[in-house]
Amino acid sequence: MWPQDPSRKEVLRFAVSCRILTLILQALFNAIIPDHHAEAFSPPRLAPLGFVDQLVEGLLGGLSRWDAEHFLFIAEHGYLYEHNFAFFPGFPLALLVGTELLRPLRGLLSLRSCLLISAASLNFLFFMLAAVALHDLGCLVLHCPRQAFYAALLFCLSPANVFLAAGYSEALFALLTFSAMGQLERGRVWTSGLLFAIATGVRSNGLVNVGFLMHSQCQGFFSSLTMLNPLRQLLKLMASLFLSVFTLGLPFALFQYYAYTQFCLPGSARPIPEPLIQLAVDKDYRIAEGNEPPWCFWDVPLMYSYIQDVYWNVGFLKYYELRQVPNFLLATPVAILVAWATWTYVTTHPWLCLTLGLQRRKNNKTLKKPDLGFLGPQVFVYLVHAAVLLLFGGLCMHVQVLTRFLGSSTPIVYWFPAHLLQDQEPLLRSLKTVPSKPLTEDSPPGQKVPRNPIMGLLYHWKICSPVTRYILGYFLTYWLLGLLLHCNFLPWT
Repeated sequence: MWPQDPSRKEVLRFAVSCRILTLILQALFNAIIPDHHAEAFSPPRLAPLGFVDQLVEGLLGGLSRWDAEHFLFIAEHGYLYEHNFAFFPGFPLALLVGTELLRPLRGLLSLRSCLLISAASLNFLFFMLAAVALHDLGCLVLHCPRQAFYAALLFCLSPANVFLAAGYSEALFALLTFSAMGQLERGRVWTSGLLFAIATGVRSNGLVNVGFLMHSQCQGFFSSLTMLNPLRQLLKLMASLFLSVFTLGLPFALFQYYAYTQFCLPGSARPIPEPLIQLAVDKDYRIAEGNEPPWCFWDVPLMYSYIQDVYWNVGFLKYYELRQVPNFLLATPVAILVAWATWTYVTTHPWLCLTLGLQRRKNNKTLKKPDLGFLGPQVFVYLVHAAVLLLFGGLCMHVQVLTRFLGSSTPIVYWFPAHLLQDQEPLLRSLKTVPSKPLTEDSPPGQKVPRNPIMGLLYHWKICSPVTRYILGYFLTYWLLGLLLHCNFLPWT
């Protein structure tokens, strides 16, 4: 059980408040703003909607837009269409588990409504736990509880907010990733590896997390070079690296094998309802029954790369078109944030970066005390991870997904703004004591500092520093704009 840390309690309280407000606003925006007629996946409903189903759709329908429809469809019908395999099975399986808890209501609700309630409820839970996991991870890595506290509060106002609430896999992935990172920092390698592997079954970019395990193992190897048998340590390192790659790659490989059995082996197709077959005909979706797809004949039949290329046009520089300029503009703030964080860290610790954070300390007495917070040495591997994700996402993906891609995968998106707030916001530096301290010396009588420092900054926006306004302005604008647009099939994916 978690210790009764007041800051952790405040993070949890703020996460609950933000999630409740998110659910209310998405229902409101979905009700008053007409849906845009987008070319999105929209399968037919196989059963008529009752009154309660219509009520659920009215309250939570804004959470089922864009990719959420794929996850709900997969949970309800399985992987029927070829392009469904772009979405990994971890989150649909979680939805099915949540739906089992709603079995007593199946007389009132359709399976689709149960899945929608399950998606909203589970992502509510995953989001809260992810906020607490990020707080705990920050305390372990930054060794600065105040900065870890700020970062966790900023996560509650994440620019990727709507994707952490809707029927997407981002909230579950964030929870698993931050928890795995925390377990690794505690030295629990096996637990960390298991959580990272589960995360890979949720989102494909979980494969990149193998770098954390490999870096940790390399650190252990270099710290043991003084032992009598370095060859034994080298063999142990090689075995550990292989096991890490195997563990995190196994969910991906199994998923690809399952796709191969469905589309490339005869007799494995499942029955498909007639309306869904008609949808495949109308939309030119490939189903298992029919000609084998070309990827079945590849030397390494990876369905995932084929789907990303053919259905989503994902590939190196494929998105670099003039008509995509608005999407590049949407991704610019988070790209600047991660690039700025990388530049700040590299220029502060050039030698640490050149040695990949693996340098050995021969004489601790001659070394100055290491930096705390974002500039601490433990942050290096997290920064490399964020930079790799940014580079890959910016060159090979649809750039508008960078906000949710980075916001659910790396703590750097929250640690660096927290560092900037602590370093450049005089108002926060004056509030390092108890929460009941007056805001300033000339504050009106009775005006107290809120327990939540981020809310305190929002309450006193006019006297905040420009950096604070830029950071909070970006977080809040994307937090609200995402709800406004995404819930009505407007371009916010």
